[in-house]
Amino acid sequence: MASNRGRVVEQAGPWGFVFFLAYIGAAIYFVSESNGSFWGVILGLLQAIVWPVYVIFWVLTEIGA
Repeated sequence: MASNRGRVVEQAGPWGFVFFLAYIGAAIYFVSESNGSFWGVILGLLQAIVWPVYVIFWVLTEIGA
């Protein structure tokens, strides 16, 4: 019996690495801006995850979309 299954090739691998580097950079920035407490560091890591959302929001706000 022949298999009709095709191969799926994921070609977005390099972008994952770029996004990972962006997260590391943002995490370093936000943690260094925190007061050094445990919750300050946790908040900095959470901000590093969601900062692109704020950038897109403010860019869309500025262009009047």
